[in-house]
Amino acid sequence: MPDRVYPPVIAAAKLMFRVLDMRITVEGAEHVPTTGGAVLASNHVSYLDFIFAGYGAHPARRLVRFMAKHEVFQHPVSGPLMRGMHHIPVDRTAGQASYQQALDALRSGEVVGIFPEATISRSFTVKDVKSGAVRMAAEAGVPLLPTAVWGTQRLWTKGRPKSLTRRHVPITIIVGEPVEPTTDADLRERMQALLDDAQARYPESGEGQWWQPAHLGGTAPTPEEAKRLDGR
Repeated sequence: MPDRVYPPVIAAAKLMFRVLDMRITVEGAEHVPTTGGAVLASNHVSYLDFIFAGYGAHPARRLVRFMAKHEVFQHPVSGPLMRGMHHIPVDRTAGQASYQQALDALRSGEVVGIFPEATISRSFTVKDVKSGAVRMAAEAGVPLLPTAVWGTQRLWTKGRPKSLTRRHVPITIIVGEPVEPTTDADLRERMQALLDDAQARYPESGEGQWWQPAHLGGTAPTPEEAKRLDGR
């Protein structure tokens, strides 16, 4: 399918990175296959994660088709962009159609991006993951790429004001080694291990900071507190 929208959006994102002097580190880009389908499963700490998780596949010259809630596609600004980039709308009242569209994309050789936690983690740890990523990779017969992004929450996350013009923010993106379709619990464990690594090597201390998880000395909600805030 022709990609007339995606390349200009990537160019605009790169310009934004330069203007804001973001210190972006990408590790494991060599794990993204240069051809053929794959499921890129990332943790979720920010509304901007799709930009940065997708950037992790850029060195392999792959365009990631992200699954996103259908409301984003109905917005007058984001909707045309999302459709032009061939992302996949997810309507939770008709989930099978979205799942089938993602499977078709994988079987045609696309990289499909998914956030298995389904919603942003307020605790900045990996929440329980849904079964879609593992099931999808198994059914399509493609590798599963556990991925972690960190630092993006400092720009825009749930329950905090936007800070989209903040400069010099370090952003870490780690693409893990491809794995054969596994269990949901194993996927969560792999994603958390990558996130732990990103947090441990992050160039700025977050002790006492809202953007650092509680178990590392930050003031973010604990996983239990986050569940209560989410009403679960």
